[in-house]
Amino acid sequence: MDYSFHYAMANHYIVGVAGVIVSLLGLVFLYYNSLVRFRGLSKLKRPASMDAPKENYVNRNGNCEAVGTTDIIIVGAGVAGAALAYSLGKDGRRVRVIERDLNAPDRIAGEALIPGGYLKLMELGLEDCLDEIDAVRMPGYILYKDGKEASVIFPLEKFQPHVDGRTFRHGRFVRKLRNKAASLHNVSLEQGTVTSLIEENGTVKGVHYKDKSGQLMTAYASLTFVCDGCFSNLRRSLCNPKVDIPSYFVGLVLTNCKLPNENYAAFVLEEPAPILFYRISSTEIRCMVDIPSQNLPSISDGEMSHYLKTQVAPKVLPELYTAFIAAIEKKGNIRTMPIKIMAAAPHLTPGAFLIGDAFNMRHAITGGGMTVALSDVILLRDLLRPLHDLSDASTICKYLESFYTLRKPMSSTINTLANVLQKVFSATSDPAMNSMQQTCFGYLRLGGVFANGLSAMLSGLCPRPSSLAFHFSAMAIYGVGQLLLPFPTPKRLWNGAKLLWVASSVLFPFIWSEGVRQMFFPLTVPAYYRTPPGKSMRRNSLD
Repeated sequence: MDYSFHYAMANHYIVGVAGVIVSLLGLVFLYYNSLVRFRGLSKLKRPASMDAPKENYVNRNGNCEAVGTTDIIIVGAGVAGAALAYSLGKDGRRVRVIERDLNAPDRIAGEALIPGGYLKLMELGLEDCLDEIDAVRMPGYILYKDGKEASVIFPLEKFQPHVDGRTFRHGRFVRKLRNKAASLHNVSLEQGTVTSLIEENGTVKGVHYKDKSGQLMTAYASLTFVCDGCFSNLRRSLCNPKVDIPSYFVGLVLTNCKLPNENYAAFVLEEPAPILFYRISSTEIRCMVDIPSQNLPSISDGEMSHYLKTQVAPKVLPELYTAFIAAIEKKGNIRTMPIKIMAAAPHLTPGAFLIGDAFNMRHAITGGGMTVALSDVILLRDLLRPLHDLSDASTICKYLESFYTLRKPMSSTINTLANVLQKVFSATSDPAMNSMQQTCFGYLRLGGVFANGLSAMLSGLCPRPSSLAFHFSAMAIYGVGQLLLPFPTPKRLWNGAKLLWVASSVLFPFIWSEGVRQMFFPLTVPAYYRTPPGKSMRRNSLD
């Protein structure tokens, strides 16, 4: 009997059935998402309050030198801090930025900006910060597994030609952002280490910090934004930080080589660890090896070099093998960075606000972190625009609570996708997890609406939790169907059930941490309907 014909027919049938089911789900999700999007946009387009601004209150502490007051203090001048300083400064706010080290940061992460992030950069008027830093276009990823390829091509047909992903040296990009913010006359940027927040009767009034010379200083402001990065020492008083470190990135810089597909990032899904290659300049390629935290070899005693040469190098693409070995042997070229995951769990604190990696972190494997940060900056800018008076900290705090729901379309989509894919793509000997990896890889190879939809989410162009549910449902149907071919047997049914169980155990905890209600049913969250304080007061007076 010719099973190959029946197998092919069954495979087409599964894909067809999956397409019909997910299409019906898609209609429901599309309708609900359109309603949510309409309400969200109308909320951010309310007319500005015409209340006259009030003078800021100045308090002085005899133990240190006070440097005066301002509208906004921003702790940290990374991507989020510098972009926020510029956007608020452009709106006329007086902004003081305090950054621990004003030298260009030297990191092995934060080197990729997906197209959705580039659009956010344009919306902030900061796209020129990618000029003259030797940034490279990145139109997508190519995944390699078991000698096969799957493409993740960013769907950019409806956008202008300059819209694309970008990769670059992180420090060069941050330096340009800082220079752009400092170019505004009402934005001051200074080097200092913030040691604590100044709190009076539950309200944050400003910060204590040590300036470049070590002098203890005090600064006051109506509103303090804390965005001091993934190693934040201030977040504990403003949120409930539950930080997980599932893996480490081991980074190297490769030279004198080319990627197999020009400018497309290469993602190798092989044991013992996923390997990512992407350009960071016209002459350099970054290699990232994602190693589980419990298996991280030591660099100092040579274990890491041995591990990379013997375990990782054999899985490297042939075009990059020679450069990879040379990079390992280059002294000081191997660096590690912990990859942290932390769901957003804020404590509402009048006078203070968390954003950036100090507030919310996801796995860096998809490069979506800066896109979430820039999206948050735009939301905060738009929410603050109607407010001329920031002196009533409690009222402002209650009003800005809507931010935590309004940010969910972008943040929850990128966070969940990144965290789930890292778990799936991490090498494992578990047959069920390996089936999930095969399912995801095969799903991308289907092309059409399946691959394009997933690519749109990975690129930050489709930040919709409903689309996430749509594609995970389709992927589950496809994966179970593949396991049942050419015809169901008790063993195949059992394997299909195990796949669904493992997939659920991977996906649902991340959705739960993001907040099911805020993620999928934001219209039911009371904070979603918060109005600007000035408007609320005028409405009450009319009543």
